[in-house]
Formats: sequence, structure tokens, C-alpha cells
Amino acid sequence: MTENNNKKMAREAVRDRYAEIAKTGSSCCSGSSCCGPSGGADEVSAGLGYSAEELAAVPEGANLGLGCGNPQAIADLKPGEVVLDLGAGAGFDCFLAARAVGPTGQVIGVDMTAEMVARARENARKAGMDHIEFRLGEIEHLPVADRSVDVIISNCVINLSPDKGSVFRDAFRVLKPGGRLAVSDVLATAELPVEWREDMALLSACISGAVEIDALARIIGDAGFVDIAITPKEESREFIRDWQPGTSMEDYVVSANICAAKPC
Repeated sequence: MTENNNKKMAREAVRDRYAEIAKTGSSCCSGSSCCGPSGGADEVSAGLGYSAEELAAVPEGANLGLGCGNPQAIADLKPGEVVLDLGAGAGFDCFLAARAVGPTGQVIGVDMTAEMVARARENARKAGMDHIEFRLGEIEHLPVADRSVDVIISNCVINLSPDKGSVFRDAFRVLKPGGRLAVSDVLATAELPVEWREDMALLSACISGAVEIDALARIIGDAGFVDIAITPKEESREFIRDWQPGTSMEDYVVSANICAAKPC
């Protein structure tokens, strides 16, 4: 099977899974996910580091319990900034970012799943927030103008991409000089078993697409970024253990904070 076919299959598997989540409103439809254990979305997100105030601030239906961290905690968003969320889902992190940048700022959410974009747009309509917009597109080919974004955030999405180099090169393209990345994602701490790498269900559950920390640092650096900091969160092994009980998955992957900047 060619590399292009592999990438196509990976994208289709991810798109199908998240389309189903958008339709059902549940992130734990298969007993495992990159969202943590079964339970309410707010419970899951609280375990990832979101405060009760943050959880109460978003429109109903925006938080689907997806993610592996809280990029808001590391983004240091400021009023008036333009923020781009890679893999925005139903808009959870976008709505929180919109609070931080205020009405003089702008938030753009990009997602490749039409069902997610439709759900996010409806959430924005209900919330009456006109400085948020959601666009359909792939994170490797962003529907965003060159040098137009101050901050890029993402939560447990880049690991899903079969072409991470393209993700970071396009992120570099759309950032303004001096712009920054603030990403939560899953990384490998050991070589994953071959059967995991080939399992499309584990790919869409944020496992088999994880790359090792040094490899990701090289990918980000090759895209042109500087001041790269990747900080594994050892405490994340507690919720990762619940993603696939009995597999010792927490010995292979970890959630991490990933920060970098585009040179001025």
C-alpha cells in the first residue's frame, strides 16, 4: 500500500470517528478515546486542568470532553490577539480563547469534519459571539491567510495528522513574525508496538499517531520555529491509563505542553 493511500485511510478514519462524535455529542462512544475515561464531558475536562469557571463559561454542547490538556493555561492570550485553533471540534477552546482576547480580538477554529464545524457554528450563533468563526479545512492546508495569526492553539489533534511536517510548516506560514504556538498533545515515550501503529481505531483515539519527543522537536525546528519547549506531564499517565484499560498504554504515551515561536 502506498504512503498516500495510508495517509488517506488515516484521515478517513479520523474524520469518520469525529463525525460520529459530533452527531452523538459523546466522546466516549467506543469505550476509549483521547478524552479520558467514560463520564461527563465536564468531569473529563476538569481532570485535564480546566477550572470550574472555564467549564461554566462555554455554550452548552461546546465541550465534548475531547483533549489531553488545557492549552489555555500555556497560551498567555492577550486582548486584541488573533487566535487560531487547530482541530477546533465543537468550539470549546475557541470560546475560552474568545473570552481572553475580547471583542477587539478574533478567534478562528479550523476542523476537517463538516459535522463538527456545523455544530461549532451553531454554538457560536447561540452564544451571540461574532468574533469567532469556524472554517472547514485540514490542518496541513489551513484556510487562513499568510502572517495573519498571533497565537496557534491545539488540543490533542496534531497527533492525528499523518503529515505532521506539513502541519507545522503551514502553522509557521499563517503566524505573524513573533507569533507563537501553545499546544497540548500526546507524544510517545517509547516505541509503540507495531500492531498499535497499524490500528486505525487507536489512531483516531490519539495513540498510534504519537511521535517521540525528540522527533517532534526536530519536525517543529525544521518548520522554522525557535524557542521550542516540550514539557511532558507525568501526571497525565493517570488518565491515559483509562483510555485502553489493561494495555499499559501509559507506559508508551504521555500528554505534553508544546510551545514554540516564529522569529520576529
